[in-house]
Amino acid sequence: MSFLPNRQTLDRSRLAQSLESATFLRDDPRAHMAARLPAFLQPLLTLITAKPAPGEETPERSPIAFVVGGLLAMLGGAGLSAAAIAVTMPLWLACLLLLVGLTTTASGLGLYQVVVFHHCSHGTVFPTRERNRAIGRLVSSLLLFARFEDYQREHMLHHSANKMLTDEDEFTGFVFGVCRLEPGVSKRELWRRVVTNLVSPLFHARFLRRRVKAAMFGQDRQHNWMSRSAYLAAFALAAATGTMTEFLVAWVLPLTVLLQIATVFRILCEHRFPEPELIAARGKAFVCASTTGVFPGAMPPDARANTLRGILAWALWWANMLTVTVFSRAFVLVGDAPCHDFHHRRPANRKWTSYAHARQQDSDAGSPGFPVGYTENWGLIRAVDSNLATLAATPPGLVH
Repeated sequence: MSFLPNRQTLDRSRLAQSLESATFLRDDPRAHMAARLPAFLQPLLTLITAKPAPGEETPERSPIAFVVGGLLAMLGGAGLSAAAIAVTMPLWLACLLLLVGLTTTASGLGLYQVVVFHHCSHGTVFPTRERNRAIGRLVSSLLLFARFEDYQREHMLHHSANKMLTDEDEFTGFVFGVCRLEPGVSKRELWRRVVTNLVSPLFHARFLRRRVKAAMFGQDRQHNWMSRSAYLAAFALAAATGTMTEFLVAWVLPLTVLLQIATVFRILCEHRFPEPELIAARGKAFVCASTTGVFPGAMPPDARANTLRGILAWALWWANMLTVTVFSRAFVLVGDAPCHDFHHRRPANRKWTSYAHARQQDSDAGSPGFPVGYTENWGLIRAVDSNLATLAATPPGLVH
């Protein structure tokens, strides 16, 4: 099927637009999903991929929906996990409930980390600065994040083109300091270090120690005691009610090991290391090149569903979408994490609540004010692999 109208009836401008549209449809998995699948599936596909279908209407969503949704995910997931341990049931059902419960709790924790806590630091969740600060402090103390004011100060530096990918940047501090990755090392070695970290008790202990120190043993005594009191009370209640196992598995495990695994993957896919010339220039092109959209999902099959080959291809595609892709979206790419590049271009934009559509609209408009349009990666592991490749290609000593 040709996407080009009759060449005799259009001018150069319209021909260029048509060619651009054809290229877009050929290269964009989401556009193919819209073209090959029924309309009633499109909202589900937008939710899973974090990218809207072409021309899809923008939904209205309040910041409070993220606050409530994350809280329900944490509590509901913890309840499912506790039930899987405490209630007598077939082993297969207990394992399934535990998997769903732990994933849901970790998803809610990630939503509070990536969306609520993060956007409170930008002052765009609640109407007033005081309310954003108060909720940010509460979240940081209960979920063992850095003290809100410290995080806010460091995060503002991260948004500066002059500070990003320097020693003062929280991103490079995490990549080089916590994960102990290095520029100029082969991609294979970088992956080895990442995988080793994820299964290393020492890495998780070091990561957790850093979090506990920031939340409970900082310079802010009020914040320290708010965090300490909450966990002393929680552990005491679990011990008194004989539910320590349920508490450790349903809450402490996702709060520590699982959230830390998700954080590693999420941060490693958020930023890439551009060419040395762009890093040295420190301009808007550098900002554009250091971020990219990361969308869970894959190109749908082009085979017809009424043939054996087509049925098999579509069955495998849906199996991947409803398992691996949904898991990566729920566990790692929570909230507006897939559209982190939009956030760096428009950090104080209150349209973040409709992040997928806001990013697409900005992209369709040519990203006004920036010299380069948006780029994207499809698939979490592919995005991390691509970003590690840019780190491997970065000369040692360039990022400092």
